[in-house]
Amino acid sequence: MSRLERNANITAAILPFVGFIAAVVLLWNEAVSWRDLAIFGGMYFVTALGVTVGYHRLFTHRAFDAPRPVRYLFAVLGSMAVQGPLIDWVADHRKHHAFTDTEGDPHSPHHDHGEGFKGAMEGLWYAHMGWLFVTQGTAEKRRFAADLLEDRGMRKISRNFPWLVLLGLAIPFALGYGLSGSLAGGLTALLWGGFVRIFLVHHVTWSVNSVCHFFGRRRFDTDDFSTNVLWLSVVSLGESWHHNHHAFPRSAFHGLRWWEIDLSGLIILGMRKVGLARNVVLVSRERQLERAAGAPPARRGELVSGRS
Repeated sequence: MSRLERNANITAAILPFVGFIAAVVLLWNEAVSWRDLAIFGGMYFVTALGVTVGYHRLFTHRAFDAPRPVRYLFAVLGSMAVQGPLIDWVADHRKHHAFTDTEGDPHSPHHDHGEGFKGAMEGLWYAHMGWLFVTQGTAEKRRFAADLLEDRGMRKISRNFPWLVLLGLAIPFALGYGLSGSLAGGLTALLWGGFVRIFLVHHVTWSVNSVCHFFGRRRFDTDDFSTNVLWLSVVSLGESWHHNHHAFPRSAFHGLRWWEIDLSGLIILGMRKVGLARNVVLVSRERQLERAAGAPPARRGELVSGRS
């Protein structure tokens, strides 16, 4: 990773945090307006979907296909989540699946972090944020994302990532300014729909890398330490059923039981209903039962609660 890339990642991690702190300070004596909350909620939902449905399930795992305009829209929405250019993200994540929790995994909390409590904490930090300053964006794109490199539109979207980040900040400002008619309204909307939203989407996504490889429950026979984490399922739009995902990476649905809430999976099924998604990959009950014979013991067994 170059110094420029490392500094850009540091900035992308720190600025939303500063915005979050500023929002907390402003809330100390005055509640946030419903307008700002609505803009925050809308921006959170669409940009998080850009990552969960777009970057992850559509582009990385090809869990479904979609018409070209829909694919480009999800690529743009995912870029506005500020988690890196599309092709970099996909290459890193495919490498994660190729080397999960072993040498070569870009963000495993288990490999090469030592033993005991100190090693566990170092591993969690590395998987959550530390890897952003070491291995993020370094996966070999020709090896792990050749299909996207061959798509001229996707290459263009990846190259224009910085402008799409700015677009993701300009939209909430414009909405706030337009709805309030004041510069102050635009700035508070930018704070909540821009920086606070990015901060929360970041840490929810990073928690899938860290928490969902350390704490939680398992029921499938996999060769890694992925887990399902119920309390993250709503805010992660279904991504925290991460053990299910590692058992069936191409499944468009990560929540495999009726009570496993997966908003991203429901969105994909809704898209299929109206013709915006096709070739949706779903996992039969029989296939699930075949893999549920027994989950392997986790390396740090005291921190993983067992089978579900």
